[in-house]
Amino acid sequence: MKILVTSPRVAPGLLTYAAWRALDAATDVVAIDEDDPTYQALVAAGLPVRVVTDPLVAQPDTGGDAGTVWLAPAGDVDWARDLASRLVASGTQTDEIEVVFGSYDVPGARLLDLVEVMDRLRLECPWTREQTHASLQQYLLEEAYEVLDALDRGATDELREELGDLLMQVVFHAAVAAGRGPTDDGWDIDDVAAGIVEKLVRRNPHVFGDVDVADAAEVDANWQRLKATEKPRASVLDGIAPTLPALAYADKVVSRLERDGAPVSADGDALADRLLALVLQARAEGRDAEQELRRRVNELVAGR
Repeated sequence: MKILVTSPRVAPGLLTYAAWRALDAATDVVAIDEDDPTYQALVAAGLPVRVVTDPLVAQPDTGGDAGTVWLAPAGDVDWARDLASRLVASGTQTDEIEVVFGSYDVPGARLLDLVEVMDRLRLECPWTREQTHASLQQYLLEEAYEVLDALDRGATDELREELGDLLMQVVFHAAVAAGRGPTDDGWDIDDVAAGIVEKLVRRNPHVFGDVDVADAAEVDANWQRLKATEKPRASVLDGIAPTLPALAYADKVVSRLERDGAPVSADGDALADRLLALVLQARAEGRDAEQELRRRVNELVAGR
C-alpha cells in the first residue's frame, strides 16, 4: 500500500514520476475529502478515486492490499505517518506501507504562505484592514532597527525572527497597495518581486550576461554606472533618504560627494564640524561611524 503526500504550494496534478507510476499501478485510489485539490485534479484527469471518511471504519475490500493508494491531505506528512501506524496497529494492513511524495516545496515556497495569510488578514481582520502605508511607517522603522539590534548582538535565532517581522512589513505594504482593503495603488507583491529581480539581473551582467569583472570593486563600479544610466539625477545627492540617522546620513552624503569628485573637509570647531570630522576619519579607516558608535553605546548598556 502507498500513501501519496503532495505539497499545497504546488499546483495539484503536477506530480512526480514516482507518484504517477504508483497511481497508474493502483487497483484502488482513496481520498478522505472531495474538496482536496489532488482528489479533484485526479478525477478531472479521468482517474477513479473513492472517498471515505475513516480509513479504519470504511476499509474497502481492496483498500488494504498492495495496490491501494491513499491521498493524504495536502502537505500533511504527519497524517500519512499516523495512517500507516493506525493501519498496522489495527491489523488491517500487513503488507509494506510506503509514503510517496508527489510534489515538493521549492526554495521560497513558504513565502506563498505568508502572502496568503496576509491577504486573509487584510480581508477578515478589522485592525489589519484599516492600515495604510502611513499608519505602518512606524512599524517598518521599528522592525528594521530590531533587525540591526539582533545583528549587533550576533543573535542569529533572533535575527531569523526579526527578519520575518521585517518581511511581513514588505508583504503588508504590498497587500495595502494591491487593494485588499480600502486602498488600491495598482500593484502587488508580485510586482515588487518582479521589479527587484529585473534590477538584480540588469545590474549584474557579470553573472547574467557576458561582462567580465576583475574583482568586487569593478562589480560595484558597474552597478553604479548602470544605476546612473537607469536613474538620471539632477544632483549627485538625489535619492539619499534624509530620515537616515545623522551619522549614517553624513556618511552617505560624503560618499556621494567624494564619488563625484568633491571631497569634503571639516575644519571648524563647532560640534557639528567635529562630528563630521569623525565621520571622515571613520571613512578613511574603512569603518562605519554609525555602527562604531552604536557598538560602543551597546557596551555601555551591557555594562550597567
